[in-house]
Amino acid sequence: MVDTVETILLALVLFLAINALSARVRVENVSMKPTLQPGEFLLVNRVAYKLGEPSIGDIIVFHAPGNSELDYIKRIIALPGDKVRVSDGTVYVNDQPLYEPYISDVPNYSGDWQVPPDEFFVLGDNRNNSSDSHLWGFVPREDIVGRALLIYWPLSEATLFNRQDIVQAAQ
Repeated sequence: MVDTVETILLALVLFLAINALSARVRVENVSMKPTLQPGEFLLVNRVAYKLGEPSIGDIIVFHAPGNSELDYIKRIIALPGDKVRVSDGTVYVNDQPLYEPYISDVPNYSGDWQVPPDEFFVLGDNRNNSSDSHLWGFVPREDIVGRALLIYWPLSEATLFNRQDIVQAAQ
């Protein structure tokens, strides 16, 4: 009987620890295609930005603007203080064009944005079918849930987001 109680308590402690450090999120729409497909499940690192800083290219989960019950998944395009310009199908950060092999199509919109302190500019990889910073503005640091680590379901699509691939794509 004592062994059973200890096993249950250990399982409960492990479950709570894993939930404190990570989140599981289901991709609901097409805004991150082709990188993420609707129905895929992601493992999200909740402590990534408590231990480090967000970077251009990170895929993040954050609370939707005006709705803390709903989470969005987008890619960080610019950091606090950066200047973003979208023109002629190209995204520029601080006047440098981004190399974006992960997008589905070049953006068919244009604009200029200056990222405020403690906020981030995010875009979906499906540039023309994404509700993101080009429409509603910036993501405050406190609204970020965490950084996507991997696709874990369906198993046939399991992918670890390689930090080096993200950095190369952002340069």
